[in-house]
Amino acid sequence: MKWFKRITIALFSLALLGIGAIAAAYFYVLPDLPDVTTLKTVKLQTPLRIYSADGKLISQFGEKRRIPVEYEQVPQQLINAVLDTEDARFFEHKGIDPIGIIRAAVILATTGKKSQGASTITQQVARGFFLSREKTYIRKIKEIFLALKIEQALSKKEILTLYLNRSFLGNRAYGVGAAAQVYYGKELEELTLPEMAMIAGLPQAPSAANPIRNPARAMNRRNWVLSRMLEKENITQDEYQEAIRAPITAKYHGAEVELYAPYISEMARDYLVEKLGEEEAYTGGYNVYTTVDSRLQMLAQEALRNNVYAYDERHGYRGATKVLWDAEGASKLDEAQIVTQLKQTQSFQGLEPAAVIEVAEQSVTVINTKGETLTLEWEGLKWARKFISNKRQGKAPKTAGEILKAGEQVWIRNNGNIWQLSQIPEVASAIVSLDPKDGAIKTLVGGYSFHTSQYNRVTQAKRQLGSNIKPFIYTGALEKGYTLATLINNAPINNADIRQGTAWRPKNSPDKYTGPTRLRVGLAQSINVMSVRAMRYTGLESAIDTLVKFGFDRDDLPQNESLALGSPSVTPLQVVTAFSVFANGGYRVEPYFIDHIDNAYEQTVEEASPTLACTPELAEPQTLPTDDPFAAMAQELPNQEVANQEITGLEVASQEVNAEDPSCPSTARHAPQIISKQTAFLITEALKSVIWGGGDWSKGTGWNGTAWRAARVVNRHDIAGKTGTTNESKDTWFSGFTPTLATTVWVGFDDHSIELGRTAWNTNGAKDQISGAEAGAKTAGPGWNEFMKNALQGTPELPSPPPEGIVSARIDLATGKLSRKTDYTTKFEYFIQGTEPKEFATEAQTQEDIFIDDSVEDLFQ
Repeated sequence: MKWFKRITIALFSLALLGIGAIAAAYFYVLPDLPDVTTLKTVKLQTPLRIYSADGKLISQFGEKRRIPVEYEQVPQQLINAVLDTEDARFFEHKGIDPIGIIRAAVILATTGKKSQGASTITQQVARGFFLSREKTYIRKIKEIFLALKIEQALSKKEILTLYLNRSFLGNRAYGVGAAAQVYYGKELEELTLPEMAMIAGLPQAPSAANPIRNPARAMNRRNWVLSRMLEKENITQDEYQEAIRAPITAKYHGAEVELYAPYISEMARDYLVEKLGEEEAYTGGYNVYTTVDSRLQMLAQEALRNNVYAYDERHGYRGATKVLWDAEGASKLDEAQIVTQLKQTQSFQGLEPAAVIEVAEQSVTVINTKGETLTLEWEGLKWARKFISNKRQGKAPKTAGEILKAGEQVWIRNNGNIWQLSQIPEVASAIVSLDPKDGAIKTLVGGYSFHTSQYNRVTQAKRQLGSNIKPFIYTGALEKGYTLATLINNAPINNADIRQGTAWRPKNSPDKYTGPTRLRVGLAQSINVMSVRAMRYTGLESAIDTLVKFGFDRDDLPQNESLALGSPSVTPLQVVTAFSVFANGGYRVEPYFIDHIDNAYEQTVEEASPTLACTPELAEPQTLPTDDPFAAMAQELPNQEVANQEITGLEVASQEVNAEDPSCPSTARHAPQIISKQTAFLITEALKSVIWGGGDWSKGTGWNGTAWRAARVVNRHDIAGKTGTTNESKDTWFSGFTPTLATTVWVGFDDHSIELGRTAWNTNGAKDQISGAEAGAKTAGPGWNEFMKNALQGTPELPSPPPEGIVSARIDLATGKLSRKTDYTTKFEYFIQGTEPKEFATEAQTQEDIFIDDSVEDLFQ
């Protein structure tokens, strides 16, 4: 019995020593053990995503791809695959697996090698969040104690969820949600059994067993996982056999960008980085939902590209990008060499590099980066006059040989009908659209290509406004007493503005003068001297104050009369915001581009509070039901008027309340009304004449506005707009709107010194020759026309009824006075009540008989 007693004492002593060693180890590492309760609030590093208003992914920022999932979202078979592979007794142990530890100890004793086989999922979570991966005894001790603490702080499901979301699974994918997307382009619930097994096998060897880089080793690893599932009876023999026969189907799936809108996504990224800092913005899992409409955005991008291509082709062909072999073919490359050379140039914006391999009389044969042979017919070549300057082009080519030679590398594009010769445009452009009701940005394209220039011309480029300023000048005149029928002298100005410092004498373009002309016509035909005289009537300071009300910066407005012709430099975003005032009845809304921001848990952390273009008013009184007192109480509103209210038990007498207009709640932010609805209506009417003109063409009195092409292309009567061209045609504009959409298009060169020039030919064979100097109607207008035509397609025309306080009266077109005639020399005109003419035109009066007294003429000089 002595030996038994000694063994017992020895074992007891060893146990005490073991306990003492464990206690000593615990107290030794205790100061270094982190607080595991932080795992309850851990923030997984998830990338920033930018979306359109209708939920299409625009862009993703951040190195790590992670799609956090809840435990309930993970298919049971994927959980089985992970546990059977990593920790079969996970739901049984308390954080460490004694059997696994003994196995690892035996391996260490017999081979001298350390093994990770003893690490439970809880230990891997401890290591992943708090420790390094180095194989040292002290790290292992810390890992064990942390695992025990984690098991006390978190439930098994919480621990497993952290593991499933945290594990690195190769190709920048962290967690099973991201892995499903990266390797298979699927949601978790869409994965097949072999795909789940593939993902479950990745945590221990994300590179070695990567199905994209090492498909053979990945298949072996997958099949081993399946064998473990079979061994643990989580799949049947038939399922196992079918799964191991499945081929490797994994391939890389990048972020599934559904809408390419880089300028708006960059604005959203900048906003969040400035607000939260780079680390939090890129890893916090925020989803930013912009106000951009995906359909309209794509239409805007297409319209801008087509418009700059058209401008570029009008001005001629600048030649091949490079020569791959000499024209005689002495050193001609073979097809493989050609394709290799072409692949060194990246395709973008629909432009593809191609090599000319054969030139016929009026066609050429090219080869592209795919090795495809394409024929460019004469229709896609004949535009290519030689570029000499922006003001000069060579003669129209008659043969393809005058344009191209074999061996040249060129750009080609499909214009929707045919393949044609093309080139990278040098001209710049921008387009932006707002919802006039609240300022939501619906489209924003800051340039032809973000690839070639990240400069956002919508928000950053301040360019001279040109004639786009005239509606605001005339707004000031209307507010001072002018009407659409007021006659302003369309005659040369000889009294120069001394503030210019030079003898500034503005001229019309074209240089024609018609004498006294109605204000409506002056705005519709963009007559320069009339705009100057209208501003002289209001006064320069008053005109500046009006422009500031519309949102332009006072510091950008010159203190001289060049203001009336658009000398201020402003951004397209400022311009479209200002034009929205006319579209919405006189309210200056604040443009905004972020609707709301959600965090990684789909909780909205920021939401837009737009300014609404309305004034809250009480609607008609509504009678509430009398049999439900709670309904009456629930409908209590600010400013309610309750009559005959009598509560007795459950009876409530009938009552009336004035309900708010739901489209304009009093709790919302309201845009300031900067001009009256009546003034906004009158300017809009005049801007419709810019497009539709006036008069009676059958009687020889018809006249066009400067944007008459918009009437043909868009062909709607609820559109209004204004062209804009600066001196020497360095900037061209078109701004216009309907009641639901305001859009501005700008075209120019980033180098302010370069003129847009002129052309003397026409690319499309249309009757309206696109010739002469570039101008707002010819250069920016077609982009606006194409976009608005497509954007408004399928939507009904919206009537614009005159607001209260507007009256109409028949006037004589020559004098602007009242008329008793009903023929083509008269028309009905709108007036703010009280400003309509009081005198009738006489039979003898003609435009030549109109007398302007000296006091009024002084205003014109």
